[in-house]
Amino acid sequence: MAEHETHAGTEAPGGAHEGGGAFPPFDTTHFASQLVWLAITFGLLYLMMSKIALPRVGGILKDRSTKISGDLEAAKAAQAKAEAARADQDKALADARAKAQAMGQATHQQLAAEADAKRKALESELNAKLAAADAQISDMKTKAMANVESIAKDAAAAIVQQITGKAADPQKIAAAIGEAAKG
Repeated sequence: MAEHETHAGTEAPGGAHEGGGAFPPFDTTHFASQLVWLAITFGLLYLMMSKIALPRVGGILKDRSTKISGDLEAAKAAQAKAEAARADQDKALADARAKAQAMGQATHQQLAAEADAKRKALESELNAKLAAADAQISDMKTKAMANVESIAKDAAAAIVQQITGKAADPQKIAAAIGEAAKG
Protein backbone atom coordinates (compact mmCIF):
# COMPACT_ATOMS: atom_id res chain seq x y z
CA MET A 1 0.00 0.00 0.00
CA ALA A 2 1.22 3.28 -0.91
CA GLU A 3 0.85 6.13 1.40
CA HIS A 4 -0.66 9.26 0.10
CA GLU A 5 0.53 12.38 1.68
CA THR A 6 -1.66 15.37 1.97
CA HIS A 7 -0.19 18.79 2.24
CA ALA A 8 -2.28 21.66 3.38
CA GLY A 9 -0.99 25.18 3.16
CA THR A 10 -2.08 28.51 4.58
CA GLU A 11 -0.49 30.69 2.04
CA ALA A 12 -2.36 32.33 -0.74
CA PRO A 13 -1.64 31.12 -4.20
CA GLY A 14 1.17 33.01 -5.63
CA GLY A 15 3.32 33.01 -2.57
CA ALA A 16 3.92 35.86 -0.16
CA HIS A 17 2.10 39.24 -0.16
CA GLU A 18 3.18 41.81 -2.57
CA GLY A 19 4.74 44.91 -1.24
CA GLY A 20 6.97 43.42 1.28
CA GLY A 21 4.49 41.42 3.33
CA ALA A 22 2.64 44.30 5.13
CA PHE A 23 -1.08 44.16 5.92
CA PRO A 24 -2.85 45.87 2.97
CA PRO A 25 -4.70 48.60 4.88
CA PHE A 26 -1.45 49.62 6.48
CA ASP A 27 0.46 49.54 3.25
CA THR A 28 1.69 53.07 2.56
CA THR A 29 1.28 52.73 -1.18
CA HIS A 30 -2.52 52.51 -0.81
CA PHE A 31 -2.73 54.98 2.06
CA ALA A 32 -3.69 58.08 0.02
CA SER A 33 -6.51 56.31 -1.86
CA GLN A 34 -7.82 54.92 1.40
CA LEU A 35 -7.95 58.42 2.90
CA VAL A 36 -9.92 59.66 -0.14
CA TRP A 37 -12.41 56.80 0.15
CA LEU A 38 -12.63 57.40 3.92
CA ALA A 39 -13.47 61.07 3.29
CA ILE A 40 -16.03 60.17 0.59
CA THR A 41 -17.64 57.49 2.80
CA PHE A 42 -17.67 59.78 5.83
CA GLY A 43 -19.21 62.59 3.78
CA LEU A 44 -21.92 60.31 2.36
CA LEU A 45 -22.61 58.86 5.82
CA TYR A 46 -22.76 62.37 7.29
CA LEU A 47 -25.08 63.53 4.51
CA MET A 48 -27.38 60.53 4.98
CA MET A 49 -27.44 60.97 8.74
CA SER A 50 -28.11 64.72 8.57
CA LYS A 51 -30.78 64.50 5.83
CA ILE A 52 -32.54 61.23 6.66
CA ALA A 53 -31.83 59.67 10.07
CA LEU A 54 -31.34 62.70 12.32
CA PRO A 55 -34.53 64.50 11.17
CA ARG A 56 -36.49 61.34 11.89
CA VAL A 57 -34.90 61.00 15.33
CA GLY A 58 -35.51 64.72 15.95
CA GLY A 59 -39.15 64.33 14.88
CA ILE A 60 -39.56 61.34 17.15
CA LEU A 61 -38.04 63.27 20.06
CA LYS A 62 -40.24 66.30 19.32
CA ASP A 63 -43.36 64.11 19.10
CA ARG A 64 -42.42 62.41 22.32
CA SER A 65 -41.80 65.75 24.02
CA THR A 66 -45.14 67.04 22.74
CA LYS A 67 -46.92 63.90 23.96
CA ILE A 68 -45.26 64.15 27.38
CA SER A 69 -46.22 67.83 27.64
CA GLY A 70 -49.79 67.01 26.64
CA ASP A 71 -49.94 64.17 29.13
CA LEU A 72 -48.62 66.46 31.88
CA GLU A 73 -51.23 69.10 31.01
CA ALA A 74 -53.95 66.43 30.99
CA ALA A 75 -52.71 65.15 34.37
CA LYS A 76 -52.78 68.69 35.80
CA ALA A 77 -56.30 69.21 34.44
CA ALA A 78 -57.42 65.86 35.86
CA GLN A 79 -55.86 66.74 39.22
CA ALA A 80 -57.63 70.12 39.24
CA LYS A 81 -60.89 68.40 38.31
CA ALA A 82 -60.38 65.82 41.08
CA GLU A 83 -59.68 68.58 43.62
CA ALA A 84 -62.82 70.43 42.49
CA ALA A 85 -64.82 67.21 42.79
CA ARG A 86 -63.35 66.64 46.26
CA ALA A 87 -64.27 70.19 47.28
CA ASP A 88 -67.80 69.64 45.94
CA GLN A 89 -68.04 66.36 47.81
CA ASP A 90 -66.79 67.99 51.04
CA LYS A 91 -69.35 70.79 50.61
CA ALA A 92 -72.14 68.30 49.92
CA LEU A 93 -71.10 66.26 52.96
CA ALA A 94 -71.04 69.38 55.16
CA ASP A 95 -74.47 70.40 53.81
CA ALA A 96 -75.82 66.92 54.49
CA ARG A 97 -74.43 66.99 58.04
CA ALA A 98 -75.95 70.43 58.65
CA LYS A 99 -79.28 69.27 57.24
CA ALA A 100 -79.22 66.11 59.36
CA GLN A 101 -78.37 68.15 62.46
CA ALA A 102 -81.19 70.61 61.68
CA MET A 103 -83.62 67.73 61.15
CA GLY A 104 -82.48 66.19 64.45
CA GLN A 105 -83.01 69.45 66.29
CA ALA A 106 -86.42 69.95 64.67
CA THR A 107 -87.44 66.40 65.60
CA HIS A 108 -86.16 66.95 69.13
CA GLN A 109 -88.14 70.19 69.44
CA GLN A 110 -91.25 68.55 67.99
CA LEU A 111 -91.00 65.62 70.40
CA ALA A 112 -90.38 67.99 73.30
CA ALA A 113 -93.46 70.03 72.30
CA GLU A 114 -95.57 66.88 72.02
CA ALA A 115 -94.35 65.64 75.40
CA ASP A 116 -95.08 69.07 76.91
CA ALA A 117 -98.58 69.06 75.41
CA LYS A 118 -99.22 65.55 76.76
CA ARG A 119 -97.89 66.58 80.17
CA LYS A 120 -100.16 69.65 80.24
CA ALA A 121 -103.16 67.55 79.15
CA LEU A 122 -102.44 65.02 81.89
CA GLU A 123 -101.98 67.81 84.45
CA SER A 124 -105.31 69.41 83.49
CA GLU A 125 -107.02 66.01 83.59
CA LEU A 126 -105.49 65.30 87.00
CA ASN A 127 -106.45 68.77 88.25
CA ALA A 128 -110.03 68.15 87.09
CA LYS A 129 -110.07 64.78 88.87
CA LEU A 130 -108.61 66.38 92.00
CA ALA A 131 -111.25 69.12 91.90
CA ALA A 132 -113.98 66.49 91.50
CA ALA A 133 -112.49 64.46 94.36
CA ASP A 134 -112.28 67.59 96.56
CA ALA A 135 -115.94 68.37 95.78
CA GLN A 136 -116.93 64.80 96.58
CA ILE A 137 -114.96 64.88 99.83
CA SER A 138 -116.52 68.22 100.76
CA ASP A 139 -120.00 66.86 99.99
CA MET A 140 -119.34 63.73 102.02
CA LYS A 141 -117.96 65.85 104.86
CA THR A 142 -121.10 68.00 104.83
CA LYS A 143 -123.31 64.88 104.86
CA ALA A 144 -121.17 63.37 107.59
CA MET A 145 -121.38 66.55 109.65
CA ALA A 146 -125.18 66.57 109.28
CA ASN A 147 -125.27 63.01 110.54
CA VAL A 148 -122.87 63.83 113.35
CA GLU A 149 -125.32 66.36 114.78
CA SER A 150 -128.17 63.86 114.88
CA ILE A 151 -125.83 61.18 116.26
CA ALA A 152 -124.62 63.65 118.88
CA LYS A 153 -128.23 64.46 119.87
CA ASP A 154 -129.10 60.79 120.13
CA ALA A 155 -125.90 60.03 122.09
CA ALA A 156 -126.48 62.97 124.46
CA ALA A 157 -130.09 61.91 125.04
CA ALA A 158 -128.95 58.35 125.74
CA ILE A 159 -126.24 59.51 128.15
CA VAL A 160 -128.65 61.81 130.03
CA GLN A 161 -131.22 59.03 130.31
CA GLN A 162 -128.57 56.59 131.54
CA ILE A 163 -127.26 59.00 134.18
CA THR A 164 -130.55 60.48 135.40
CA GLY A 165 -132.87 57.69 134.53
CA LYS A 166 -135.26 60.14 132.91
CA ALA A 167 -135.75 61.01 129.24
CA ALA A 168 -133.91 64.18 128.19
CA ASP A 169 -135.56 67.22 126.67
CA PRO A 170 -134.75 67.26 122.93
CA GLN A 171 -134.83 71.07 122.79
CA LYS A 172 -132.29 71.48 125.58
CA ILE A 173 -129.97 68.90 123.95
CA ALA A 174 -130.21 70.72 120.57
CA ALA A 175 -129.40 74.06 122.25
CA ALA A 176 -126.41 72.57 124.07
CA ILE A 177 -125.05 70.96 120.91
CA GLY A 178 -125.55 74.22 118.95
CA GLU A 179 -123.54 76.15 121.56
CA ALA A 180 -120.78 73.52 121.50
CA ALA A 181 -120.59 73.70 117.68
CA LYS A 182 -120.26 77.53 117.79
CA GLY A 183 -117.68 77.67 120.49
